[in-house]
Amino acid sequence: MGIETLISVDDYLNTSYDPDVEFVDGVLVERNVGDWLHSLVQSNIIFALRRKYPSIKAVPELRSMVNPTRFRLPDVCVMLSAPTTSVLLEPPFVAIEILSEDDRMTRVIAKLKEYAGIGTPHIWLFDPRPRQMFLFRSNSLLEIEGDLISTDNPHLELTREEVFHE
Repeated sequence: MGIETLISVDDYLNTSYDPDVEFVDGVLVERNVGDWLHSLVQSNIIFALRRKYPSIKAVPELRSMVNPTRFRLPDVCVMLSAPTTSVLLEPPFVAIEILSEDDRMTRVIAKLKEYAGIGTPHIWLFDPRPRQMFLFRSNSLLEIEGDLISTDNPHLELTREEVFHE
């Protein structure tokens, strides 16, 4: 069993990591990166949202504070306006996670709960292999059976084809 070295929030925020890592209560948490389908879906989502809704900000992997000792990197953050800080300190309008082949659902659900806990109004989860789309509401995943996932006020939508096309 390895020994974890705890670091401070300031050290985390003032250090660059390649690939970037999340920060959970003093511990650096690696993420699954480098998966072709994950990267493709991430790119598709950002491209489609920027093309359809030029006034919003859709960005990959923006450090986001979910509590004072936890910072996550949603695969895509959607904001209605640009943040005023280099790290996102308020909830995004939409937090999006994309499953990689090696992701553990328990860890992903824990992250989704953290996004909900800070008041993120829309939380989406995409699984590229079976091409599934989910909403996370009331601590539960709701699979989208149709071909459209959307928000309200303002209305933003993505089609299954926009998300998963190769």
